[in-house]
Amino acid sequence: MLLVHPINEIVTLAPLVLISLVIGSQSGNYQWVLVAIVVFLVYGVSRWFTTSYRIGPVHVQLRQGLFRKRLLSIPRNRIRSVDVKAGILHRLLGLSVVRIGTGQQVGSKPDAAKFELNALSSHLVPDLRAALLARQPIASTERAAVEREPAANEIGHWNPGWVRYAPFSATGVVTIAAIAGLAIQYGVVDTFARSTTISDGIESAERFGIVVAVALGVLVLLIVASALASVRYLVTYGNMKLTDNGRTLHVSHGLLETRQTTLDRRRLRGTTLGEPLLLRLAGGARLDAIMTGVPAEKRESSLLLPQAPRAEAERVMAAVIHDTRQVAAPLTKHGPAAQRRRYMRGLVPAELALVAALLVQASGHAVPALAWSAIVVLAIGGAALAWDRYRGLGHAVLPGWLITRSGSLDRARHSLESDGIIGWTVRQTFFQRRAGVATVIAATPAGTGKYEVIDIPAEQAWSLVESATPGGGDVWAHR
Repeated sequence: MLLVHPINEIVTLAPLVLISLVIGSQSGNYQWVLVAIVVFLVYGVSRWFTTSYRIGPVHVQLRQGLFRKRLLSIPRNRIRSVDVKAGILHRLLGLSVVRIGTGQQVGSKPDAAKFELNALSSHLVPDLRAALLARQPIASTERAAVEREPAANEIGHWNPGWVRYAPFSATGVVTIAAIAGLAIQYGVVDTFARSTTISDGIESAERFGIVVAVALGVLVLLIVASALASVRYLVTYGNMKLTDNGRTLHVSHGLLETRQTTLDRRRLRGTTLGEPLLLRLAGGARLDAIMTGVPAEKRESSLLLPQAPRAEAERVMAAVIHDTRQVAAPLTKHGPAAQRRRYMRGLVPAELALVAALLVQASGHAVPALAWSAIVVLAIGGAALAWDRYRGLGHAVLPGWLITRSGSLDRARHSLESDGIIGWTVRQTFFQRRAGVATVIAATPAGTGKYEVIDIPAEQAWSLVESATPGGGDVWAHR
C-alpha cells in the first residue's frame, strides 16, 4: 500500500523530476535529483498515513491531509454508485481504488466532493461496496461485512467479435489528433518535416497525382484510426460483464486497468440507446443507464454495454428495465411540419452557398465548376441529413414510461420512467409557433436532467404530458 502513492506522485510530477535531473547534470550536483525523489516519496507516504475513513449509521466520512486537514462527510442516502478501479500497479499489489458517486458538486470545483479511497486492499472491496449500498442504515461496518448481497444473474457479457464496431467511432481520430498535438508541442513535426521521408513523399505525390496521394493519405488515416480504436476498445472493455442481483447492477470491464461500477437499482430511471450514424450503419448501438445522481457527462459511470450489436443492446435494455415492450413499441411521427423544418434547416448551407455563387457571377466574375459541384453536394447531403433526422424523430407513451428519439449524427433513444419525471415544460420559439409545433421537456434529477420531445404538433403537447403523468397536464390539455 505504501508503494502506490509515492509512485503516483513521481509519475504525476515527472516534469519536475526531469527539471531536477537537468539542473543536477548541468551543475554536476545530483543531490537535486535525490532531494526531489525523497520529497515525493515522503509526501506520498504521508498521504497514506493521514487518510482514514469511517462508515457510520448515517454518514460516510473521509479524513485526509497532512498540513491542511480535510474532512468529507456524505449522507449514506446520497450514495448513488460505487466505482472500483485497479491499474496495473494496483493489480500487482492486490489493491483497488474505490470512488463513491453522489452526483453532488461543491461550487465550481468538481473534485471538492470527491470521495476516493486509493490503495485499498482488494479483498475488502466486496464487503465495503455492500455496506455503502445497503438499503437501511447499519449500526457498524462489521454488520455490513456479514450481510452478503443476493446471488447475481448475468444479463450481459462482452464478445470479442464486437471489436468490429470499434472503428465506427471517433476514438481513433481523436487519438491521432492527440498524438499530433503532442508531436507539434515537442517539435517532432519540425524534425520530421526536414527529413528525407517528407521530400520523398512529395515527389511520389507529384508522380502519381494529387488526387491519388490524398486518397492514399485518407486510406492510411482510416486504417491507423481503426487500429487505434480497436486496441482501445479491447483494452477498455475486454472481459466486460453485466450482472443484476435485484438490488444493484454491477458492471466490470478492462484488460489492463479494470473498472467495476455498482449502480443502485432504486436510482435507476431508464436507459439510453445510443445510435451514432456510423455505428448505426454498422448495425450497432451502445447502452447507458439513466441514473439519479450519476450525470450523463460521466458516461463510463453509467455504461451498461459498449458498442455492440443492436439486437444485443435491445435485449440487455429489456432485461435492465424489466420491460420487453420498449423494443417493439412503435414511435409516433411528428407530422409534416416537423419534416419541413428539418428540410429547411438541412438545405440552409446549400442555399447560402448558392446565393454567394450567384452574387459572384452577377459581379462579372466566373464561378468555377468545382464550386457548382460543391453546391450540389451540399444540397444532396443536406437533404439526406434532413430525411434521416425526420426518420429518427418520434416518441411513444407506454404505461409508466416515456420514450423519445431524435438526432441523426448522434441519435439517441431515451426510455424514461414516468415516476422519475418531476416537472414539464412546453416550449415554443418564434419559428416553432409559426410552424405550429412545440418541444415538450421532461425534467428529471437523473441523467442529463431533461429529455425532450422535439417538434411535436402544438395541439398534442399537453395531451402528451397528461398521458405520461396523469394529472400533470389536464388543465392545459383541454384549453
